[in-house]
Amino acid sequence: MPLPFEKPIEDLEAKIEEMRSYASEQGIDLTDEIGLLQQRLERLKRDTFANLTRWQRVQVARAAGRPTAMDYLQGAFDSFSELHGDRTLGDDPAIVTGLARLGERSVVVIGQQKGRDTKENIHRNFGMAHPSGYRKAMRMFDLADKFGLPVLTLIDTPGAYPGIAAEEQGQAWVIAESIRRMSRLTVPAVSVVIGEGGSGGALAVGVANRVLILENAIYSVISPESCAAILWRDAAEAEKAAEALKLTAYDLLDLGVVDRVIDEPVGGAHKSREATIQRVREAMQEEVAALVGIDAEGLQEQRRSRFRGLGRFRDAA
Repeated sequence: MPLPFEKPIEDLEAKIEEMRSYASEQGIDLTDEIGLLQQRLERLKRDTFANLTRWQRVQVARAAGRPTAMDYLQGAFDSFSELHGDRTLGDDPAIVTGLARLGERSVVVIGQQKGRDTKENIHRNFGMAHPSGYRKAMRMFDLADKFGLPVLTLIDTPGAYPGIAAEEQGQAWVIAESIRRMSRLTVPAVSVVIGEGGSGGALAVGVANRVLILENAIYSVISPESCAAILWRDAAEAEKAAEALKLTAYDLLDLGVVDRVIDEPVGGAHKSREATIQRVREAMQEEVAALVGIDAEGLQEQRRSRFRGLGRFRDAA
């Protein structure tokens, strides 16, 4: 189903397809007419996606069909080999980890995986990891340091799983430990927000030297719905909350929370999956290449300075 603001685009695409079918069936040439409609469609897409509200970008970040972490692991990397388990309790399917090749370079990859459909979403817990998922990520950090391999993380989660079982297993402590462990990596680390970057669940694998974000992805301390429920006692005020949170890619770039925005093809990543995956691959290659020459101490200091420098304030006096 199209997003609400995509309906005019879908209608025009359907009209173009209808004209093509009619021309083929009747054996007539409607090339000029279809060409004009195609130009109109491209203008409509550009105008629509250039003027999205923050709430509409939230909807695009969550859109069905948007590439998931597994899509990037299979399409942006070469020879991905998944590694399972946290060596303590189990294997959390909400976080996928392993070894891969990025071009000619061996890397460690960690991805937060949502499902592609309802069945997989249930299996992956909608990308919301339990403590075992973050312990698995920390195991990968240790592996990366041991073998001197760059770390790449793909962020896409509403947040860490907040259930009783997760809390009983020390969810908050494990997230804090993952943040600390990633901050101490002696190898380059690059994080890419590919969909939703929610709260500590995202930050646990986002303490990188370079943080990138797709144009229509979001990154925030809280979801708009939860923020609205707290501030206005009504989750239906999510649109208002999204405006206040300034959680979109270019908001975050202006605030210094992210370092680079990766443009999506016109119409969003959910409409141009392969092209988006290729753009992310190229951006990751560029960022890793820029970091590999820095020594361990320099990488750690850059990471500390980057995150300690976040935040702005105004002296009212």
